[in-house]
Amino acid sequence: MRPLRRTYRAGALELGGRRFAWGARTYIAAIINATPDSFSGDGIDGDTGAAGVLAARFEAEGADLIDIGAESSRPGAEELGPEEELRRLMPVLEAVRARTSLPLSVDTYHAEVADAGLGAGADAVNDISGLRRDADMARVVARHGAALIAMHNQRGRRFHDVAGDIRAGFGATLELAAAAGIDPARIVLDPGFGFGWKHHRNFEMVRRLPELWDFELPLLIGPSRKSSIGMLLGLPVEARQEGTAALVALAVAGGADIVRVHDVAAMARVARVADATVRGAWPGELEPDR
Repeated sequence: MRPLRRTYRAGALELGGRRFAWGARTYIAAIINATPDSFSGDGIDGDTGAAGVLAARFEAEGADLIDIGAESSRPGAEELGPEEELRRLMPVLEAVRARTSLPLSVDTYHAEVADAGLGAGADAVNDISGLRRDADMARVVARHGAALIAMHNQRGRRFHDVAGDIRAGFGATLELAAAAGIDPARIVLDPGFGFGWKHHRNFEMVRRLPELWDFELPLLIGPSRKSSIGMLLGLPVEARQEGTAALVALAVAGGADIVRVHDVAAMARVARVADATVRGAWPGELEPDR
C-alpha cells in the first residue's frame, strides 16, 4: 500500500485558533446533541451542565472540533423553526464555549440560527443541506468569515449513481458558495452518510471516497452509530462501536480528513492507527528510522 497523498486547494485551515493541516492526519469532530430525540440516544435536551462536562471530556479524549446541533436530523424527526432551535441551542453553545477552547461548529440549515451561533462564539457552520435549504445561509457564512461544512443530502432526490449524485450536489453547493463570496479554502465537504441512501449505498460511498478527491477540498464523513451499521450487524445503536470503527478506518484509507463521531476516545485511537498505516503519520517521539 502506498502512503495516502491528496492535493488540496489550501494546505491548512485556521479555525478557532487551531490549525487543521490537511493530509497530515485525520481530525476528530465530536458530537453534542442539544436535543431530546437524537437517534443515538445521547441527546442532552438543553442540559447545560451536561454539555459543559461533555465538552471538557471530549477535549481530553482527543477531539479537535465540537459540533453542536439542536434539531435531530434522523429520518422522520420533527423539523424545528429557527425560534425553537435557537431556544435549545444557545444555552448549550454558551456552556460549551465556556468549558473548552476547541473550535465549535453549529449544525443547522437555518441562516438565522447560524448567524446567532457564530455571533455567540461558534467558528463554523455545519449545514446538512449544503447551502440549498435557506437562501440566506451562504451570505451569513461569508459575512462572518466562518468555515463551512457542507453536506450533500440525498433525501428527496432521485438516485442515479452514488459518487455521481454526490459530485452533482457538491457542485451546486460550491456554486452557491462562490456566488456569496465564501472563501473555498474555508469549505469542508461531507458526502452525507445516512442521508437519503439505501443502506448498502452508504458503504459504497465510503468505498468510492477517492472519486471525490478532485474537488481538492477536505472531506468529512459521519458514519458514527448509523442505522446502516445496525442493519448489517443486527445491533442496537449502543452496540455499534466496532462497526463505526471499521468505517472510520476505511474512510481514513479513502482520504477522509475529519470523522464526526460520538465515541471520541475510541475513534481517536482508530484514526491514529489508520493514519500511521495509510499516511505514515507518526508522532515525533516515535518517528521510525528512514
